[in-house]
Amino acid sequence: MCSETRARTRQVRLTLTLSLAFGVLACVSTQDDVTKLGEISRPNILWISVEDMSPWLGCYGDELAQTPVLDALAAEGLRYTQAHATSPVCSCARSTLITGCWATEIGSMHHRAGKPSSAAVARNPKAYAAIPSYEATPSPEVRCFPEILRAAGYYCTNAAKQDYQFRAPVTVWDESGGKAHWRNRPDPSQPFFSVINLAMTHESRTFPKARRAPEVTDPSRVSVPPYYPDTPLVRQDLARTYDNIAAMDERVGKILAQLDEDGLGEETVVFFFTDHGVGLPRGKRSLYASGTHVPLIVRLPGGQPETVERMVSFIDFAPTVLSLAGIEAPDWMGGRAFMGQHERDGREHVTFHADRMDSETDRTRAISDGRWRLLLNLMPERPHLYPVAYANSIPMMGDIKALQASGEGTPRQWQMLLNPKPARELYDTQSDPHEVQNLIEDPAHSERAAALEKTLLAWMESTRDLGLMGEGEMVRTQLWPPHGEQPLTEAPTLTTGRGLRCATPGASIGWREPGEKSWRVYQPSTVLPRTGFIQVVAHRIGFKPSERQRVQLGE
Repeated sequence: MCSETRARTRQVRLTLTLSLAFGVLACVSTQDDVTKLGEISRPNILWISVEDMSPWLGCYGDELAQTPVLDALAAEGLRYTQAHATSPVCSCARSTLITGCWATEIGSMHHRAGKPSSAAVARNPKAYAAIPSYEATPSPEVRCFPEILRAAGYYCTNAAKQDYQFRAPVTVWDESGGKAHWRNRPDPSQPFFSVINLAMTHESRTFPKARRAPEVTDPSRVSVPPYYPDTPLVRQDLARTYDNIAAMDERVGKILAQLDEDGLGEETVVFFFTDHGVGLPRGKRSLYASGTHVPLIVRLPGGQPETVERMVSFIDFAPTVLSLAGIEAPDWMGGRAFMGQHERDGREHVTFHADRMDSETDRTRAISDGRWRLLLNLMPERPHLYPVAYANSIPMMGDIKALQASGEGTPRQWQMLLNPKPARELYDTQSDPHEVQNLIEDPAHSERAAALEKTLLAWMESTRDLGLMGEGEMVRTQLWPPHGEQPLTEAPTLTTGRGLRCATPGASIGWREPGEKSWRVYQPSTVLPRTGFIQVVAHRIGFKPSERQRVQLGE
């Protein structure tokens, strides 16, 4: 990128920051043009989140991907080359996104911490019998960040997945569900934060009975990663993945068209990202780059295109959204805002975790400095591809199992074949992007590996990594002591000063008047009606919510 474009982009971001701080009409003056940002003291923020997809997009250099909408979005915005999920599976990653806390810190690192589906239990009843049912329970001060936005005046919607490893308090969203949309806000001038989650790239869309996207990809043209056998089934699944990506791209176009129809394109910060890497074997559920490296495109109002090499982790998303809204992130958030009024310096490393996946227990931690990736396999006796029944529905798994049974794979397919796996792995992702050549035994890299491991262990210690203990012990001693029984949030009460309080530390209080569907966020500054009655509820994350009660106000 030319220096002139970089200068324009920096100026755009600076102007956005100043606008957030002072609420002014912001304009950018460059040598060639003037970019009008408008009155964006509190910009709208839209998250378009899709599932199970690596950066297989044209704008990331993938020549097979048919993604004209996202390529155009990247041409208008910031394209991050080093964006990473904290976990290679959805629920654990989403718990970090919604709280700004490490999953290993709040007890959400095991996929499906709550009660699994009856179908999952039926597939492996013995395994699930030993897994306790619980909710992740962070420290009392932790909130889901949309609640902070709502308290600041934002209208917050989620369409529609809530997969946080805990029940979300009613105070988190103005509306959550399939019909939740920024268009539903009662005041069109109210700023919004909206999440739209698209599932058409989910791994299940490769299953034999899945609804098919239009076939636009020739299986003969796909590039087969060296860790897969090159078979018709493998090519078919790869082609279907590209077909699903093309269908998703078209849907993103319709969402962006709605923004333009509403005249909101120049007032809205648009994020596009995925919840983790591709939903194929050795992608999803693994801590290789194929499982954690994600696309991230951010289009700012009036922004200019730029390729950003700054390392970004999901732990940084919550503080960044707050920063864009002019709100400084609370101390309990573990990330760093990468844009907005409260932008902080970048990070030198990103860290990752993988623990129980459905019925299968594992424990792996990893770190990357952007080029080098180190994995610590704390349960090396577990295979790289553990037998998750759900993932085995992907057709190519039949060919992979045949390869495992024969033991006749190539040296670059060792991760598909080897059991147990090595305790430590080190990869140069620059020269070995598929991460198949483990350099951990190479003396030339021993110092680098030791330094990465030291940093990784320090992160585990500083975040009080709860994944190092058994789930039962964690629930009993850390989440719900002393007996592992879920506590109940106390019901809110009316104070003598005509306010509301809850005796449970850290509880959020929701209230609403008769006829209202959405719950409002109660704050100390809230002025309640003088007469009539309201409905109230309190809920601390990880606890049972209180019963909903009717409170009489005045006569």
